[in-house]
Amino acid sequence: MSKKKQGVLRPVVTLVAIACLSAFILGYVHELTLEPIKRAKDNQELAAIAEVVGDFDNNPFAEKMTITTKNKKHKMVMYPARKDGALNSVAIKTYSNNGFGGRIELIVGFNVDGSIKNFKIISSHETPGLGTKVDEPRFKEQFKGFYPRRQVLKVKQDGGDIDAVTAATVSSRAVLKAIERAFSAFSNFNSGRDDE
Repeated sequence: MSKKKQGVLRPVVTLVAIACLSAFILGYVHELTLEPIKRAKDNQELAAIAEVVGDFDNNPFAEKMTITTKNKKHKMVMYPARKDGALNSVAIKTYSNNGFGGRIELIVGFNVDGSIKNFKIISSHETPGLGTKVDEPRFKEQFKGFYPRRQVLKVKQDGGDIDAVTAATVSSRAVLKAIERAFSAFSNFNSGRDDE
């Protein structure tokens, strides 16, 4: 082999070796961090469940189930919360893709009668200081005891009973859409239980 070909081949082989080694290292680090990331996300969700349903003595993760909205278009995860063996509330992981910054994920707590206990945003890309105010007590207090079957789960600008966050109506509507979706799934689940 000529010196010219050797001079070109050596850097190519070196680059391929570096690329393969880098890919192996990235794959290995990905596998190492997969479980801790999942555990941290589960802990975040468990803390959100505790915040939205209050006191429980079971393991909601062990009893979680997938439920769907009435139109069967959306699947959500429901976590039953029990105290002394009796179901006292549920938490439902829901979402909306209509936030100002895109997708918003939250966990909504419902009493067994369908009224809202509380909600907690677990993921969003809303504007800090504006859209993020949908997770503050001033906005959230409106939902405690709110009963979507008897009240209108829309912002007041749209003929509903909820005051939107000032300068964050899009974020407010997205949260309401996510809660509405969770309520639809909860109602659908309850209607299926009544039929049994």
